[in-house]
Parts: sequence; structure tokens; C-alpha cells
Amino acid sequence: MPSASVIIPAHDEAKVIGRLLAGLLEEAADDEFDVLVVANGCADDTAAVAAGYGVRVLETPVPSKREALRLGDGAARAHPRVYVDADVELRTADLRALRDALAGGVLAAAPERALALADRPWPVRAYYAVWTRLPAVREGLFGRGVIAVSAEGNRRLMALPPVMGDDLAASLAFAAGERRVVRSARAVIHPPRTLADLLRRRVRAVTAVAEIERGPVAGQEARTGPRDLLGVAGRAPWLLPHLAVFLAVTLVARARARRAVRAGDYTTWLRDESSRT
Repeated sequence: MPSASVIIPAHDEAKVIGRLLAGLLEEAADDEFDVLVVANGCADDTAAVAAGYGVRVLETPVPSKREALRLGDGAARAHPRVYVDADVELRTADLRALRDALAGGVLAAAPERALALADRPWPVRAYYAVWTRLPAVREGLFGRGVIAVSAEGNRRLMALPPVMGDDLAASLAFAAGERRVVRSARAVIHPPRTLADLLRRRVRAVTAVAEIERGPVAGQEARTGPRDLLGVAGRAPWLLPHLAVFLAVTLVARARARRAVRAGDYTTWLRDESSRT
């Protein structure tokens, strides 16, 4: 019996799925993990690339992350379950640390973030310099591309309504004492390579928060307020120019998201392609 099932929803991820699978399986023993890639609505060879790594591949013509997660969950063979976005990097040791963190009664766990920012333009780096210091961002399980859940945690996730911000909803579904950020595990996140793509991501995030706050999962604790930003400035005064960028991006994203929120459009997925090159 595998020690955990890893479910990877993948929509046109042929460029990056191999990078993830190579790291996940690099040190894994035979049959240690049950890895499923769910290729959903793909127009590229995501499924063929994934199959080349010897993992199970499921295919569906429906381009929906939520449905891909449900399909993968129904075919998974073991608990705990680890849900991983195809465009992040996670190594075998990180996967084991997440699996082991759930043995002590924790219902949900996620890794530390490691943002690959070295070659990003200054405005993108400035935004994330502030974002990663916000209390809700540091404590929440969202924005990490990975969440591991126990059998009980998995039942809670599967009971959530379908929402655009699935990782935020998943984080908010667990109280502080039920979830844990595993400091010994790390997921490499690839941020946008352009300011325009950063704005696309942030418009999607603002829209997702609005949907969650109108639904059965309260999202207020994931909101950032003036006190949070003042706290960042007080602890790191050198970040004041970065705060200006953060505020500008936030205000523009909120303005652009208003139309979708007013229309109740929570299905248009503004995808960042630049981080996948």
C-alpha cells in the first residue's frame, strides 16, 4: 500500500509537468507514493509527458481543476492525500515531510514557499517582498501550490462548494490548530515574469476572495488591512518603495476585478503563461 496519494491536476502543463514529477520521484522508493496526474481539457501532450514518468494518468475533456481533483480523488488508493499544482516544484523529501506531519492529528499541512524571483523584474520582486510578509500569507495554506490532508481533512475538502479560489477555501476550512505549515518542506513557486501577468494573477485572486466571502466559507481572515501594511513598514522601513508597488498593484487588481464580481463571473480563469516558459 502506498504511503500517500499525490493528485496533480494539469491543464496544458506539458512544459512543466516533467519538472515536477522528476523532483517528486527522484528519491522515492518503488510504490512509496501513488501519483496521479489528471490531464483536464488539454490541447497539448501533458498526458504523454506525464506517462513517461511511470505515474498513473487520467484524462478528461473537461477543463476544470475542481473536476480534475474530484476525478483524481475517486481513483486515489491511499491516505493521506497530497494535492499539487503542476507548475510548482516539490521534491521527495518535501513530500515525505508533509506526509509525516499529518501523523500527529493535524488535518492539513502545506510547505514553506520558495519563490523563484532571481530573474523577475523589480516590480514583481517588490510586490512579493511585501506579500510574503503579510500575516495571513505567512500563516495560511494558500498560495503554496501544495496541500496535504488526512482522511478526515480530505472529507472536509471534498464537502466544500466549487470555488475559483480552491486553495484559499481549503486553508479557511481548517482552524489554526488543525493546520500546519511544515518548515522542513519547501515548494518552489514560479511567479510571473511580467507585471501584466502579475496583475492577471491578482485580478483572479481578488475575484476568488469575493466569491468565497459571499459563500459558506468566510474569507475575512485572509484579508489584508492597513494595520498589516503598517506592520510590514515598521519592521522593514527599507520596504517603503516596495509598499508603493504593492498598493498600486492591489488597487488596479481590485478595480479590474469589479466587473467580474458584479457579473458573478467566477469561472473565467486568468492564467499566467509567463511563469511556464
